Amino acid sequence: MTLSYAPYNLWPLAFICIATLLFNAKPTETSTAKDSAKQGFLFGLGWFGAGISWVHVAIADFGGLPLIVSLILMLILCAYLAIYPALAFGLSAKLLQRNIKNIQTNVKNDYLWFGCLLPLFIIMEALRATMLTGFPWLSLGYILTDSPLNTLSPIIGEFGLSIIVLIISFSLLLLIDKKHWQALAATSCVLSGLYFTAPLINQLEHQEEDIKVLLVQGNIQQSLKWNPDQAWPTMQKYQDLTRKNWDVDLVVWPEAAIPEIETYAYRFLSNLDNAAIFNNAALITGIVDYQRDTKTVFNNLIVVGKKEADSTAGQYEYLHKNRYTKHKLLPIGEFVPFEDFLRPLAPLFNLAMSSFTPGEPIQKNLLANGLNVLPANCFEIVFSNYLRANQQDNTDVLLTVSNDAWFGDSHGPHQHMQIARMRSQELGLPLLRVTNNGITAVYDPLSHKQESSKQFETNVLKTQFNKISGTTFYSKHGNTPYWIALITLFISALIITLKRGRS
Repeated sequence: MTLSYAPYNLWPLAFICIATLLFNAKPTETSTAKDSAKQGFLFGLGWFGAGISWVHVAIADFGGLPLIVSLILMLILCAYLAIYPALAFGLSAKLLQRNIKNIQTNVKNDYLWFGCLLPLFIIMEALRATMLTGFPWLSLGYILTDSPLNTLSPIIGEFGLSIIVLIISFSLLLLIDKKHWQALAATSCVLSGLYFTAPLINQLEHQEEDIKVLLVQGNIQQSLKWNPDQAWPTMQKYQDLTRKNWDVDLVVWPEAAIPEIETYAYRFLSNLDNAAIFNNAALITGIVDYQRDTKTVFNNLIVVGKKEADSTAGQYEYLHKNRYTKHKLLPIGEFVPFEDFLRPLAPLFNLAMSSFTPGEPIQKNLLANGLNVLPANCFEIVFSNYLRANQQDNTDVLLTVSNDAWFGDSHGPHQHMQIARMRSQELGLPLLRVTNNGITAVYDPLSHKQESSKQFETNVLKTQFNKISGTTFYSKHGNTPYWIALITLFISALIITLKRGRS
């Protein structure tokens, strides 16, 4: 399953993996619902154990815990995530076994079981994305981000692609196990129809104007990030990387690129504002804001330099409105639940900058040199509904900033970039992604072309992108049509199951 995701992108493997899971977890006359749940749990343990193994890099390198303790924490996390597929398989098997005596191994019962399983699996995935702040990483739809089926992303989104992954896997199971080809044939026909009609449904097209951008990758070591002695050298480094490249419309620095509280960096920001306006540009940077009166700390993105395309004066002043405050905070890294209990236990629960306050759930787009920028700060890029809620009719570009230095040379940053590409496809917006040490990139959701800078290097990516006109079906309607379809399917399957149980 891990090989199905970035950076490997062997996406057809996922269908074989899930078809195997369906075969092992399918209820039979001799099995129990616990057996199905066990198969779902073991699959989930491997799925997440290998898929998010990059989390262990952060725990082991920066958590200050012994190896055995960090491994136990990873096991607990993966076991928690594996509960969701276990519940989906266990409940679907229970519904059939409770209401149908002498389950026969025929195709009709396979369809009936899958009619219960599919909605339950998606419901459990939705719960995984919301419970305890949510962790929707490795959702099934991301497997198809870089496949030919990504043409459907602007219509059905990652949510719908997850459904498709399950349906194709089930159809493959029927073909191999029962020599029943009709399901795969019907699925292929429907997907082919959607594939060829997708451009007609969305009608997205590039605008002619080229927007020149400079994405700055500072490559600051995580161990030095919040060292007070390194604050000015870090700020100077970003300034030097930008100074020779001001001939662009927009400059972007990554998350918390300025490792100083905003009030302390006021003079630096004022000078940066003057430099940007002098060079007819705007600059977006991450910075931390500590407000003394309320003792709250915010992880912000702020804009300096030109606000409108015809601006002739800088805009920066402390607490000016053209800023974005991160809303979806990362547990442990940016806030600590039950902190009075957890913080004294280990350095892992007392990391620098782990006491942020979330911003509002709905915020205005950033305005930089006339561009309406939809921001997503690091972890927020995995929440499609959150970004949909903040997209405006005049949004020009999707911007996500991050600091993936926590995860070293693992597959985590590549998965993170893949998730960002999916958001770009869903919303029909060009993507700018700026990180401390990579992957910094520009991605076009229509041509699927990506231009990136190398990881683990101090670098600048100086390039351009075209704005896109039109609105995607998914950005308008989200997951609602597919929830209606799933609920209808589940109720129908449940009614049939109950009737057969009584007979």
